[in-house]
Order: sequence, then structure tokens, then C-alpha cells
Amino acid sequence: MTSTPSRKTRPSARATKAERRRAQAAERAAEARRAEQRSRRLRWGGAALAVAAVAAGGIVLAARDDGGTSTGSATEPFVGGDLHTVSVVGSRLFVGGHAAAAVSQNGGSTWQDVPSLRGADPMGWASTSDAVLVGGHPGLYRSTDGGATFAKVTDAGGVSDVHAIGATGETAYMASPQSGLLASADGGRTWKTVNADAGRSFMGTILVDPKDPQRLIAPDMSSTLQTSSDGGKTWKSLGGPTGAMAAAWNPKDINRIIAVGMDGARQSTDGGKTWKQADLPMGTSAVGYDATGSTLYAGALDGQNARTYRSADGGTTWKATS
Repeated sequence: MTSTPSRKTRPSARATKAERRRAQAAERAAEARRAEQRSRRLRWGGAALAVAAVAAGGIVLAARDDGGTSTGSATEPFVGGDLHTVSVVGSRLFVGGHAAAAVSQNGGSTWQDVPSLRGADPMGWASTSDAVLVGGHPGLYRSTDGGATFAKVTDAGGVSDVHAIGATGETAYMASPQSGLLASADGGRTWKTVNADAGRSFMGTILVDPKDPQRLIAPDMSSTLQTSSDGGKTWKSLGGPTGAMAAAWNPKDINRIIAVGMDGARQSTDGGKTWKQADLPMGTSAVGYDATGSTLYAGALDGQNARTYRSADGGTTWKATS
């Protein structure tokens, strides 16, 4: 006699289908990362490590992948083979890359290594009411002293490989190729999964509307900018550059958005309804506004160091920070 499958087999089938979706999303994220690396090699020609000659006391040391030390100048900090982030936290300007992060307290004129973020591969930054959060390949890092020092989170927020993060007030979000999108309602102390399939190819800083923490914008390396109006449960395309790697909005007018992708940069003045080409310094891979909205920063990789620029007119004209 042939038996009829019982209803108990159906949850298993659904689980298998969900697992397939997660595997496909993870593969898209991996391919996006590979495409990002290929794009950067083409853009910068596989530039070798630049060692700058600087005056005594102007050296910044950071750990290499092989455990040695590399040198970046006081005006071009060492970040490693990629430059993922340019972010302003309070009065501090940060840059982060594959091997290290650096901080400037004078708008990018001079830089210092951040020892507690060596090897953290910072990809996104977020500020909650009482902490600064950083996501990277090793996981989540937290600072409770305004970004002076960081510690790796190993408790409830100990998610590995955090590629994107964002926050406002006590609401925070992070995205992982392994875990999907997670949210926190207590400033990043505890987390819960919002959508296990979404966010696996997100990259950089997730923009969170301070007036409506359910409204999000995230760069997606497998497509364009993505937006959500329900706290990350569902997403739709907002447009912008393809292979989006970084995005920033003016904190005084969040309808002004600038984004960088694998096919260049785009900017919008109407919240993403329309886009136009943005003119950024050559090689720019990350952007960020200061808290006043009056200065827009851009970062580009120079060998394994970072070059930074600032604009006081929303990106129309640029000049090097040092």
C-alpha cells in the first residue's frame, strides 16, 4: 500500500526552501564581494603598498594580515587592501579598511591608528544613544567612550561577519551574510532576527531615519540601494548606483542622499525618487557627512593607505583634507 505523505512533512519542505533561499542569498553576497574586489583591482591597478617618508613622530602603525606592521603617513593612514568606510562620530572622522582603522580629530588633516580595531575590517558605523557600533568580518564591536576605544561583542550581539550596520537612538540594525538582518531595541545590547533572508549582501552604513526608525536605506552590493518602511521586514529598490557599497544622507536634510557603487556614484535631492551622476574624487569608495551636514567627506584607496577629501557644497567641489 502506498502511504500518503502526512502534513508533518510540510514544515520540513518549507525549511528546505528557506535554506535554499538563504544559500542563494549568501552566494549572491559572495559574488558581490568578488566583484567588488575585481572592480577595485581594475580601478586602482593593483597598486602596491605605498610607504610614505614622513617626519619623526608622524608615523601611524597598523597590523598587516600576516601579523607584521605597515606604515601609513600622518596624512594618509594605513587601512589595508580595501577602504570600506568614511564616517564621522561626534568630532572624530574615521576611515576603515581590510586591515585597520584610523581616526582624525581635525577633519582629516592628521590621523592616528585605532589599535582596538586592528583586523576588525570596519564596514559600517552606527551611533546609538550611548555607544558607537562598528561591524566587520570578525563581527560586532562596541565603544562606550565616544569612539576612543572598541571591544568585540561576544554576548547576545556576537554575530559573525557584520557587513552593514545603522542606528538612531536606541534602535539599531545589522546585516550579516550568515544571519540576514537583525534589529535591536536597546541600543545594540540584545538582537533579534527581523528577516533571515534579507540583508545578506548589504554593505556599509544602514541609514536609519531619526524621525521614523522603521524607515531604512541600505547599500546592496548585489543591486542598488534598498529601502524598507517596516523596520527591515520587507525591502524594495530605491535606485542609485549598481553594486552599491556606501551611502550617506545629509543629517539636516535626509532627502539629500549620495551613494557609491561599482558603476560610479549617484546623488538624489528628493529622497531617492530621482538620481543624477555625482562627481566624486577618483577612486572614491566611501562617503560620509558630518553631524552638521555642512561637510561631506569622501575616501579613496591609495595603495594600502586612505586619501580623504571634503566638500562644503554637497559634493560639487572637493579638496584634499591635508
